[in-house]
Amino acid sequence: MTINQVLPELTTSLKKLGLSGMINGLESRRAQAVSNQMSHCDFLSLLAGDELLYRENRRYERRLKQANLNGYKTIETFDFSFNPKVNQALIRDLATCLFVREKHPVLIVGPCGTGKSHLAQALGFCAIKQGLDVLSSTQSQLADLLQSARATNSYDKKLKWLSKIPLLIIDDFALKPLRPSEEEVLHDLINQRYEQTSTMITSNLAASEWYNAFSNKLLGAAMIDRLQHNAYSLILDGKSYRTIRTAEKKRGLE
Repeated sequence: MTINQVLPELTTSLKKLGLSGMINGLESRRAQAVSNQMSHCDFLSLLAGDELLYRENRRYERRLKQANLNGYKTIETFDFSFNPKVNQALIRDLATCLFVREKHPVLIVGPCGTGKSHLAQALGFCAIKQGLDVLSSTQSQLADLLQSARATNSYDKKLKWLSKIPLLIIDDFALKPLRPSEEEVLHDLINQRYEQTSTMITSNLAASEWYNAFSNKLLGAAMIDRLQHNAYSLILDGKSYRTIRTAEKKRGLE
């Protein structure tokens, strides 16, 4: 049987086995094997490597899509020179994602435009590259998601899924007052994640001001206490990047 007869049968078998990575590289690897007079083991090793890389890329794409990150923000594109007092050492340390494996929270606090969301998204991207599942959402979106699940009798299932994500990024925490129903579902979520998975918070307000967003002060205190316990705190201060850039653009148009 010639190679031209074997390849279609082999491709069909690989397809049935779900080995798409091998199928994609089969023709080029066959030519490479013939050109370099490779052994059968070496040829198979190359194909197995193609399959592993294909599967890792698929997992990466799935994690990236699930994460719901806002744009392509990285540590490398963060302008450290804009606010020189930012704690670069802590940011570089967080970029290793050790905090995710430690299951510790991260609190990123500062005024509007100082880079909180950029850093949170960038750290989420670091986690994805290290093979960790991530989800980024606002406080309001999370509360709505859980309340909708409660209305459709899928609350426990949704809460369990959210509780197991290794890194959950909650943007704009305590920015506006919470309704009692929102307080309850968010408390359930933070309580389930406490010391089990890592939660990252961004907020325009200092942690001492978060209590003002809660009507049930006891529930708020319990949630905030869990978020602060063993947390890495990154305080951003200084000028607003967006305000400066907007002013520069206006001057350019004058």
